Amino acid sequence: MADSPRSFDVPRVAALARLTLEPGEADRFAPQLARILGYISQLDELDTAAIQPTSHVVPLTTPLRVDSVHAGLPRDEALSQAPRVSDGAFVVPKFVEGA
Repeated sequence: MADSPRSFDVPRVAALARLTLEPGEADRFAPQLARILGYISQLDELDTAAIQPTSHVVPLTTPLRVDSVHAGLPRDEALSQAPRVSDGAFVVPKFVEGA
C-alpha cells in the first residue's frame, strides 16, 4: 500500500485540483486519500512490459475535409451589416484593460 498521506499533503492536492478546503477537512480527507492511493498502488503489481503505451483505449480518427479555395465575402458586403465601421474595418468596443 502507498505511504499514508499526511494531512499537509491534502491541501496541496486540493490546491492542484483548485478546491477550497474548510478548516479540519484536510485531517478528515487524509485517510480517504490514503485509501485511493492504495488502490492506485495496486497497478504497480501488474506486469505491463509487453503493453504498448497509449493515450486512448480506442483508436481516434479525426474526419478531415479536402482543403479548397473559395472566394470570400466582399468587404463592402461584410461591413454593410456592421453597426460601426471605420476605415474599412469593424469597430468594436475596447475590452482589454491597460491597452
